Formats: sequence, C-alpha cells, structure tokens
Amino acid sequence: MCEPKLSVVGAGPGDPLLITLKAVKALEKADVVLYDALANEELLRHAPDASQKVFVGKRAGVHYQQQDAINEMIVAYAKKPAHVVRLKGGDPMVFGRGHEELCHAALHGIPGEYIPGISSPFAVPGLAGIPLTHVEQAKSFWVLTGTLKDRSLTRDLTIAASSSATVVILMGMKKLDKIMGIFEKHRGSSEMVAVIQNGTLSTEKRVVGRVCEMVGKVNGAGLTSPAIIVVGPTVNRLLPEPEIRDTL
Repeated sequence: MCEPKLSVVGAGPGDPLLITLKAVKALEKADVVLYDALANEELLRHAPDASQKVFVGKRAGVHYQQQDAINEMIVAYAKKPAHVVRLKGGDPMVFGRGHEELCHAALHGIPGEYIPGISSPFAVPGLAGIPLTHVEQAKSFWVLTGTLKDRSLTRDLTIAASSSATVVILMGMKKLDKIMGIFEKHRGSSEMVAVIQNGTLSTEKRVVGRVCEMVGKVNGAGLTSPAIIVVGPTVNRLLPEPEIRDTL
C-alpha cells in the first residue's frame, strides 16, 4: 500500500518533449493526475493506464475547478492513500499557485515535492529567437502577470515600462490596449513588441510590430490567449520564420 504523497510537477510550455526526466518519473508513479488546461494532454501517456486522470484547469477563461476545490481534491485523493501528481503548465512556481497546493497538503500531513518545469516566459521568446537579455540591448528582464485577481493591472507594469529591461507579460491579452498605452507613455510609440500565441506548439502564431500598432495587428491576425507579450529592443532579434523549400 502506497503512502500519501503530492508531486507538484511542471509540464513545460506546451511541447510535450519539453518536460524533464524527473517529471516523467513522477508521472510514471502516479495514482492520480490532476492536470491543467495548459498541460499538454500527451503527457498523460507517461502515467500508468490504471491511474486516474482528472482535468482541473480553465477553459475559455472560466475556472473548471476553483483553487479551494483543487486543494481539497489533492488532500482527498492523497489520503486514500495515493500518490497525487499535480501537473501544471510551465513551472508551478511561476504564476502557477504550486506553493499554495504544497502548503495545503502539508497542513494535512501530506508530504510534497516540487519538480520544476520549463517556464514559457523564457522558452517561448527564446525559441522564437528573442533573447531576454543581450550584452548590447538588455541587461535584465521582468516577468509580470497582465491581470490581477480583481481584473486590474498591476502597478509593477508602470515600473517595468519605465525601465530599459525586456518585459514579458503573461495573461495580458484582454488588457492589451491598456498595456500598450502604458508602454507608449513610458517608452514611446516605436518600442518593439512581439505577441506569441501557443508558443512551442505546431499551432504557434506570432505578431511583431511597434507599440502603437500592436493592438490592430493582433486583432487583425485573430490572436487570442494563451499568448505572451514581449516588449523591448531584443524583439528586433527575432528569428525569421523558416522558409519552406522544395526538397525534391
């Protein structure tokens, strides 16, 4: 009979190959997998066939399960007893509420472990050819959420926009016009921006342009969430889309 256990596991930015070996080993030993919408469902094949796979994520901006309910599910499953793997997109400690889940489990006597994942603020721009730092253009970077719990914008956006750093914004698509307004005020209308939807996946879409034109470009291209916003001069270093060549 197994001991109660919680593994809070980072699923990476989308591409199922961008997951760590330690994460795969945790999935292989799972009795229950509670997975988010941003965790690629292909990763569930690493879990035993007999394990339970339970979706607890978001769809269309609506919570399928509220966080308090997820916390209680973790405890209830673990006390059966079971090894519960909480599979979360990206890294659980980067806007993933992984720490809350580990703390809640610990309060109920359930030991937990954190297994980092590759976070989209780093991987998605990098794979597109956008470095977050550059010896000539950017000495630091910010990673911010675009929307707080009350749906307002964080004041840190103004501070970040006032800096010379590369700024990566998650969960900001619904506030894109206001976010671009902040950057236009503090950096000017010609600052470069990239918006990348479904980064690392075959369905990835990119829009690149200046702050003043980004809202129109994004609307014209039909980009929606999940997407990240990257602001800063290193966006100019984005690699071109690969050419399709006839190999016959």
